[in-house]
Amino acid sequence: MKKIVILISGRGSNMEAVVRACARDGWPARICAVISNRPDAAGLGFAAANGIETKVVDHREFDARESFDAALAQEIDCFEPDLVVLAGFMRVLTDAFVARYTGRMLNVHPSLLPSFPGLRTHQQALDAGVRVHGASVHFVTPALDHGPIVAQAAVPVVAGDDAAALAARVLKVEHDIYPRAVRWFIEGRLSIEGERVALTPSEPQWLFADIAGEGV
Repeated sequence: MKKIVILISGRGSNMEAVVRACARDGWPARICAVISNRPDAAGLGFAAANGIETKVVDHREFDARESFDAALAQEIDCFEPDLVVLAGFMRVLTDAFVARYTGRMLNVHPSLLPSFPGLRTHQQALDAGVRVHGASVHFVTPALDHGPIVAQAAVPVVAGDDAAALAARVLKVEHDIYPRAVRWFIEGRLSIEGERVALTPSEPQWLFADIAGEGV
């Protein structure tokens, strides 16, 4: 039985998607804890209501990023996780923290990496005039929003889109590919080969969605 710790900063909708998929599909895994850097994160209530232990490591209580990361790692390690899942965790992590969980920490980013790293990805996409946008699940490396890509989902950018409409469309496919990628990890099907992630046995590591954000 694999152990998972999920990190959130807000509502944690991707955390909810992972929790629900784990329960629904009977993964050989247990979500041991949901940890937030914000005590008012709405996702903590969902986790507690589903019997998952919750913790808060408030970043505002620390003078330096390094000391916050050290305290966060201490809480994570209490659960001895096989996998750390970043689900809307809005903190830039230090190189030392990332190195501690190399090969066992996943993130979902709302763009088709390597395009549009950082914040305001949907507005970046609109400003660039791209016709296709999306989301990427990747292993976390010290470079912000980079790392070997596990899965991607593409959605169309349509006339009249604003950042909010595009974000909603992308979020739907995040809720599809993130649980899928986490399950692949739990089942021991992922291997990192240089900058690529191999999935064994093979199946599509991409999703093309229609305008509503539904997979096709």
